[in-house]
Amino acid sequence: MEREAMEFDVVIVGAGPSGLAAAIRLRTLAVEKGNELSVCVLEKGSEVGAHILSGAVIEPRAFDELIPDWRDKGAPLDQAAGDDRFLFLTKSRAIRLPAPPQMHNKGNYIVSLGNVCRWLAEQAEALGVEVYPGFAAAEVLYNEEGSVKGVATGAMGVGKDGQPTEQFEPGMELHARQTIFAEGCRGSLTKGLMTRFNLREGVQPQTYGIGLKELWEVDPSVHKPGLIEHTIGWPVPRDVYGGSFQYHFGENLVAVGFVVGLDYKNPYLSPFDEFQQFKTHPAIRPTFENARRIAYGSRALAEGGWQSIPKLSFPGGVLVGDTAGFLNVPKIKGTHTAMKSGILAADAVFAHLTADTSGAVAGYQEAVNTSWLGQELKKVRNIRPSFKWGMWGGLGYSALEAYVFRGAAPWTLGHHEDHKALKKAAECTPIEYPKPDGKLTFDRLSSVYLSNTNHEENQPCHLTLKDDSVPTRINLAEFAGPEARFCPAGVYEFVEDQPGAGQRLQINFQNCVHCKTCDIKDPTQNIHWVVPQGGDGPNYPNM
Repeated sequence: MEREAMEFDVVIVGAGPSGLAAAIRLRTLAVEKGNELSVCVLEKGSEVGAHILSGAVIEPRAFDELIPDWRDKGAPLDQAAGDDRFLFLTKSRAIRLPAPPQMHNKGNYIVSLGNVCRWLAEQAEALGVEVYPGFAAAEVLYNEEGSVKGVATGAMGVGKDGQPTEQFEPGMELHARQTIFAEGCRGSLTKGLMTRFNLREGVQPQTYGIGLKELWEVDPSVHKPGLIEHTIGWPVPRDVYGGSFQYHFGENLVAVGFVVGLDYKNPYLSPFDEFQQFKTHPAIRPTFENARRIAYGSRALAEGGWQSIPKLSFPGGVLVGDTAGFLNVPKIKGTHTAMKSGILAADAVFAHLTADTSGAVAGYQEAVNTSWLGQELKKVRNIRPSFKWGMWGGLGYSALEAYVFRGAAPWTLGHHEDHKALKKAAECTPIEYPKPDGKLTFDRLSSVYLSNTNHEENQPCHLTLKDDSVPTRINLAEFAGPEARFCPAGVYEFVEDQPGAGQRLQINFQNCVHCKTCDIKDPTQNIHWVVPQGGDGPNYPNM
């Protein structure tokens, strides 16, 4: 069956903060200039916000630029940031340290980023943007001369065998004069664009972390509205970049999470189990005793910063948000920078379309570099890579950057690819994690249940392998099967069908929470994550 096609001036892939900011800015400019610019936003989640996961503390700077009267319009930025705490944990103690200047949160807000995106989508639709949730952009379309023509959504009703079922519906082509890719961290279409247009030429490799988050309803006696607490140290080893967050907001809600840099070396390390173990610390446990866990999720985040930002424009399209890597790691914030990139991209795209010029959008990369977004990232560019010297080396160097160099050091430290950091299992010590108690600590499957994840079972697996023999022949034999541990959702499992028959990799794709960690950390880069059927995946409430 032939695919139907729809024509737009601009198609935006992804209804996260950057994509929605771009859509709002484009239509605002169009209204101001009397221009009938058509804008469409595609979202692979079943609704806007369904796949959005972040801490999250928001700096409202980009909101002020995008929607100056956001307070009057009821934006869900309700909980003002209060006390900042920064703790160093040993196994039994919590030592309070002065919070680094980048982590001060006066004037910021604790939010559910999913709810913020739902509100942004309402503002976009009010301006005439067409927002289509439940439609996953599965393919980039190209014109004859090689420029991006738009995207195609994935077909619905394709069976496990790849053949159409009775419910088959072909995907739809969305053609655009410009396509804005706002896929979030490690976007599957962006990966192909990076290769096709050589967008990473001359920049450092991107480096990533995995963020795990739970939402708890706690006893009112321990709830401190506005409290922001971060920790470093235990339980992760000193050579692993990692830390936690706790944010108190709403009606006795606490968002708690843990981030582990994906450049860790020991294949036996499990970020999920490190997170569970963290909650047992004597300084952390009291908050979650007599409490109820109500949501869980996980998402990779791009930590490379300034030196890892790729080329942002190419014929027919641009990159915005975390798919390009605008997270400010020391500040532990990326929403304001993602939204700013969407604003700047919209300005450049609007000028490009108004002038009716050909080729790549001009001026966007320069606008990023000279704006507060670029200057903010450039100033902290050396802090994340300094942790290659371990926790104490990283903290010491970070203090120099903050108080002596003030971001003006005459050098830029480099990154390395995360999958190359993993050592062979024979060189490492296995890690034994405590069994979950079902009250404070939990297993993967009960956690995935709280993410409301669902995938239609009769569809092709969206976790594709370039070579089916690699998981057992290399990953299991040499690295002790790390995919069974770095996945936070129990997707990858090595099983033995019959005694003595040897193990094989079983992929439980129905559990996938779309974190993209497997695509990043697989030591052989054999796993390629592609979008499943539109609307499938997690459905995060208030995350």
